[in-house]
This record gives sequence, structure tokens and C-alpha cells, in this order.
Amino acid sequence: MLILHDYLPSQNAYKVRLLLNHLDLPYQSHIVSIFEGEGQHPDYLAINPSGAVPALQLEDGRVLAESNAILTYLAHGTRYLPADRFTQAKVQQWMSFEQDYVGSIATLRHWTLTGKLARRPAALVAMRRAGSIKALQILDRELAARPFIAGSDYTIADMSLFAYTHRADEADLPLREFPHVTAWIARVRQQPGFLAHCHPYSIDPHSGGELP
Repeated sequence: MLILHDYLPSQNAYKVRLLLNHLDLPYQSHIVSIFEGEGQHPDYLAINPSGAVPALQLEDGRVLAESNAILTYLAHGTRYLPADRFTQAKVQQWMSFEQDYVGSIATLRHWTLTGKLARRPAALVAMRRAGSIKALQILDRELAARPFIAGSDYTIADMSLFAYTHRADEADLPLREFPHVTAWIARVRQQPGFLAHCHPYSIDPHSGGELP
């Protein structure tokens, strides 16, 4: 059986849970206590050299790390990764955008929800906020032209972007000011097998600390 090395409040890990739910694939969870240092234990570093989550252990023992790589692997041969070469590349384009731009939303949200915002330099917070607004502006402009980010069909690119974008208000970002993004969020939520539940950082009493 697949084993998902997970940290429940992580939206990067949520992306993988979302696809597993869409595909109705059974898996076992191994929760990694990243703020207590478990991610830096040699046993876990052998699974994911970065010490982060998620990581997916396959039935034959091989392991994949990085959420977007895991999504791509799981989606091959399914409706969530187009067979057409160009559209498949567009999916990868938007998953790269997620890593490069939506990461600002992820960081700002984490700092806000775990009480770390006041511990960060004001200039750094402003830079992350500007980057987050830019990401939302780009997505809003693109989603005005089509129902899903890579075209007419819902793909893993949407799952990747959705994970942190739909929680942008938790980073004190004005999500409601981006109507095409909010309409897209509603469309994603309507997909068969959608996984609605997200876990707050408050379930982990150690999340207010810094990662080792």
C-alpha cells in the first residue's frame, strides 16, 4: 500500500491527499512531527533529503518527495493529467508558477497562523505580501479566460494552485477582490471526490516554533 509521509496542517501535503481522494486510492499515513525535529532525523532524511513533507512511499519501497512531483506521478494515465503533449506541458507550466509565486501566499499564511508574523522583518513581510498579491492578480487575469488554469478541464495544476490559494484570506489577503479566482475555487470544490477538510496549525502545539 502507498504510504504518505504527512503533516496534516501542510497544504503541500493536502494537495496529495486531494488527488488520492479524487482517485479513491487507499494509503497509509505516517505523520511527521516536523516542528519537533522529526523531519531532520536520519531515518526521515533517507526518505526526503529536505526533511519536508509530503513524501510518498510506493508499494515497491521507492520514494518520491515534493508535492508537485508526487501529483504528476499519481496522475499519469488519469483524467487529471492530459495525454496531449502541449496541454501536459501547460499543466507543468502552472505547477512551476505555483512553486515560484504562490509560495509567497503559503509563507505569509504560515507566519500569520502560527504567530510568527511579528517576528519577521517588516520589509520581508511586505515583500511576501506584494508577491502574494501579484500571484492572485495573475491567476485572476488568467482564470477570466477559461474555467480551469490549463484549459477547459480540471487537472493537477488546479489542485496544486488551489491548496494555498483558497486559504489566502488566512494570510490576511483580500481574496474576495479577485472574482475569477473565487469562482474557480467554487468550481474546484464541485469536483467529484473533492476533499474539503483542512487541518489548522492549532492541532500542533509545536507549530509556533521555528523549524529546526
